[in-house]
Amino acid sequence: MDGLARSVKGEAHPYLDLARRAVRLTALGQDPFRHLDPREYNATTEMLIERGCFVSIRMASTGELRGCIGTIRPVRKSLWEEIVANAAAAASEDPRFFPLGPDEAEECRVSVDVLDEPCPVGDLSELDPLLFGVIVEKEGRKGVLLPDLDGVDTVEQQLSIAMRKAGIGSSDGVRIFRFTVRRFSE
Repeated sequence: MDGLARSVKGEAHPYLDLARRAVRLTALGQDPFRHLDPREYNATTEMLIERGCFVSIRMASTGELRGCIGTIRPVRKSLWEEIVANAAAAASEDPRFFPLGPDEAEECRVSVDVLDEPCPVGDLSELDPLLFGVIVEKEGRKGVLLPDLDGVDTVEQQLSIAMRKAGIGSSDGVRIFRFTVRRFSE
């Protein structure tokens, strides 16, 4: 991985195809693990590695976020499983939204962010919201924000949003980690 957030567009990347199919199956009330065959996607060894990832769903017409779920570190046996589980959860379990309906699933766009291993930050000068995502931790609470998001232009904004997501009120004692992603989007 090159360590930069970037988009890969054009023909459907296997990550995007897998995420889209998992979203559609979930919206139809079907279990994607029962209907998708990992052997179709194991042409590249990267699909077999353990890696955290986020799957985001946006409405194609408005760009409005419709679901986003992910893992900062792998919790499953392969990236294939991580993408399927996170795509299904983004379509049906994001607490900010109602589950995605079948019609909406046909009108949405997906993106998959594959994360590198997070590393601790010693100084805020090591952060750049265009290049690095952040994780903030304090007293058992954890907030995550992906890199290169619209409207997040400064380190202060990025940290503030991540802390708010975690319910962290004060920056005293907050541990900060940064990570890079490879972003694949439709």
